Amino acid sequence: MEAAAVDPFVFRLAIFVLAIFVGYYVVWSVTPALHTPLMSVTNAISSVIIVGALIAVGLDLSQAGETGWVSKGFGFVAVILAAVNIFGGFLVTQRMLAMYKKKQR
Repeated sequence: MEAAAVDPFVFRLAIFVLAIFVGYYVVWSVTPALHTPLMSVTNAISSVIIVGALIAVGLDLSQAGETGWVSKGFGFVAVILAAVNIFGGFLVTQRMLAMYKKKQR
């Protein structure tokens, strides 16, 4: 008897949902002293996400078939969200570093 194959969409959706839960619990359990290094790592991950998202946005629709528009749409959303994440990370890092500067009189 042959085992039933799992639909790739369901498999990827399950991984995405698990990543959301793991990310939520990891980020909210970090102490404030580790916040800046965590933001640096998050910015690095977001920069890799932007590279992949730009590849998805630049997909040639004539060769992609019917799923090309979906890939382009998710790629565009990924570019926007990763850019907001990177920009916000830099703002938070600058703000935290400003707390340690000496005050000028």
